[in-house]
Amino acid sequence: MESSGSEDVAVVGAGPAGLAAAEILAAAGLPVTVYERMPSPARKFLIAGRGGLNLTHSEPLPAFLGRYHPRGALDEAIAAFPPEALRAWCEGLGELTFVGSSGRVFPKSFKASPLLRAWLGRLAERGVRLRTRHRLAGFDGATLAFETPEGALTVRPRATLLALGGASWPRLGSDGAWTGPLAAAGVAVAPLRPANVGFAVDWSRPFRERFAGAPLKRVRLSLDGEHRLGEALITASGIEGGAVYALSRLLRERIDREGVARLSVDLRPDLDAGALAQRWGRARQSESTATRLRKAAGLSPVAAGLVREATGNALPSSPERVAALIKAVPLDLRAPMPIERAISSAGGIRLGEIDARFMLRARPGTFVAGEMLDWEAPTGGYLLQGAFASGRAAAEGMLAYLADRG
Repeated sequence: MESSGSEDVAVVGAGPAGLAAAEILAAAGLPVTVYERMPSPARKFLIAGRGGLNLTHSEPLPAFLGRYHPRGALDEAIAAFPPEALRAWCEGLGELTFVGSSGRVFPKSFKASPLLRAWLGRLAERGVRLRTRHRLAGFDGATLAFETPEGALTVRPRATLLALGGASWPRLGSDGAWTGPLAAAGVAVAPLRPANVGFAVDWSRPFRERFAGAPLKRVRLSLDGEHRLGEALITASGIEGGAVYALSRLLRERIDREGVARLSVDLRPDLDAGALAQRWGRARQSESTATRLRKAAGLSPVAAGLVREATGNALPSSPERVAALIKAVPLDLRAPMPIERAISSAGGIRLGEIDARFMLRARPGTFVAGEMLDWEAPTGGYLLQGAFASGRAAAEGMLAYLADRG
């Protein structure tokens, strides 16, 4: 078994949180080694950027912070490194940013790879060492044990920062395997759960076969007084998409309590019920239901199919009741999709287990950041902002800890 010296600080995990921490530590003059289990760093970051890298969001900070659950989980970290600071950091690496029509912030290249290349170049210039194919196998006091292609390796860093991610997209490196060793070390860990995820629906066979893969555009989804306007996608086994992801925590919690979550789908959020009832009342009674749903109600085929799916093809008789149905189609969601199919994960190290420096109370000298912590947020730039901000905050906490120790 190979053993290294004890001069370095170690960052375990080369995603956005880990790399952000390494940058702060190296800028302070510390020798930093980043250990990554995959053959290359930031794989989830790269995959997330394939459709356009959503770095953060431009909404005012109070509203921005309100997107995180539990409330206050990352307030101080994000206030210290807010969205405008993340944009400035990105532009400092040569990647200009812009605000899209939805308020989301993207690099002008719309890609993750140019930004990552520039970032890794800066880290290398500052002396950060990156060791890939190093899987964290366990802890023994301050000693870290890794499995590598060359065999077992133990290191005893002056301090350690863990940024191992959650358990979504495990093929990209974050499989949640760290939960067992940390729990065994006396750290309270909430079970990892799927977040920003689709949900299972018991579609009829005709609906499933006809509409799987069809988008529901410009709909309003509602649950418990919370409303989200956006798009959804019908799948063979359920429903997913941005508007669904934005309600995923509430839906998951309702299913936990009651076994099912009834989602209300407004298929015409641009029209009130009275206007819809008038349009339906003026429709020719000789026309088929499908024709009236298309012409009078202005529904797409999949939206019309959803209305008929909810009623077993037996629409109400009065225009007012038809309009009310179109404005609130009931949809019973049975279960979240598996965590392997989720965009992110909830759960993780309970926030009471860390101090203001992001250091584990049960393991002095060990800091944690990113999706390992028990917080969640919707898509739209909030996830990456949370990873960057918590990684930097944990690194600042480590610097303060090391300074206290002389």
